Amino acid sequence: MLLHISENIQVGNKVLILAPEYVAGKVGVVCGRETLLDVRSSDRWLIRLDFENMVVSLNPSEFQVISQSQG
Repeated sequence: MLLHISENIQVGNKVLILAPEYVAGKVGVVCGRETLLDVRSSDRWLIRLDFENMVVSLNPSEFQVISQSQG
């Protein structure tokens, strides 16, 4: 069951990545909101891929929440 609730994205949520193509279909965990050099928050989120040593920066339209953080 996909929960696409982009306004309620939280650290620890498990997500299914929809794009870009090189990581589409993979599952990851939300690590936090990306911060720009001038300390403003961006609309992008940092997602750590499960079972891979990789973090990607994605817009909310590029992933779907599949389970909410229990904390």
